[in-house]
Amino acid sequence: MIPELVVEDLTVRFAGLTALDAVGFTVAPGSVHALIGPNGAGKSTCFNVLSGVYRAASGSVRFGDAELTALRPHQIAALGVARTFQNIALSPRLSVRDNLMLGRHRLTKAGFLAAGLRLPSARREAARHGARVAEIAEFTGVGEVLDVPAGLLPYGMRKRVELARALCMEPRLLLLDEPVAGMNGGERREMAELILAIRESLGISILLVEHDMAMVMRIADAVTVLDFGRRIAHGTPAEVQRDPEVIRAYLGGAAGDGAHDPRPANGAPEPGPADGAPEPGPAGQRAEAGR
Repeated sequence: MIPELVVEDLTVRFAGLTALDAVGFTVAPGSVHALIGPNGAGKSTCFNVLSGVYRAASGSVRFGDAELTALRPHQIAALGVARTFQNIALSPRLSVRDNLMLGRHRLTKAGFLAAGLRLPSARREAARHGARVAEIAEFTGVGEVLDVPAGLLPYGMRKRVELARALCMEPRLLLLDEPVAGMNGGERREMAELILAIRESLGISILLVEHDMAMVMRIADAVTVLDFGRRIAHGTPAEVQRDPEVIRAYLGGAAGDGAHDPRPANGAPEPGPADGAPEPGPAGQRAEAGR
């Protein structure tokens, strides 16, 4: 069973600076939910609270019956919450296979002594994990590079490996922090298709932070928009795209004062800004601190 993720009145402060101000949203089971906003809006801060890296000043994050704000990162992972990072966090000298096996750590039952002595039970368990790693590698498109050191792979392939490692944890909730950042157009489209395939094949919930608005509008079931740590909009991609507050946050103009709708005339969303480039308008000039 995939439970709801319910975030209520989540507030985070750093030395008097409010990074998140009573933020709330719900990720429905088996859905793709996007968390978007200009730089400095608090998206990554929210992710870090959900994964146990940051502590909330107040508020609640419930995943089923578990209150995540009271748990450490490894306890949250044990509940079936896995994440990727904006900056790739692989071990470059280890093979892809070994990087993926790290994702199986929380599922390993053999003790240190049994593994060190290569007892039959430990060997059988290692074989089962190895088979599952190979299966996930094929599913994510990295099956042919399992024996290649991760650091030798091109950037787009390393992003896939990191996603595969998260899937090796057998998550019920997958947190994707800018999964297509730094990719070219073809790689972005392939990653979007892979994310949809994960949702359809595995039935897990996916919460993603992403600046590529074309991708968000194409794959998300629901979108929550943050600005200066506050939730300013929530709804379907079409509803959010038309929201005056969202237009103001991204374009820097007051709604109705001549700020234009960010959609082209045919109604399709425009591509997001280039990776690493500031968001349009004054909002994009904020410092990255507090993302």
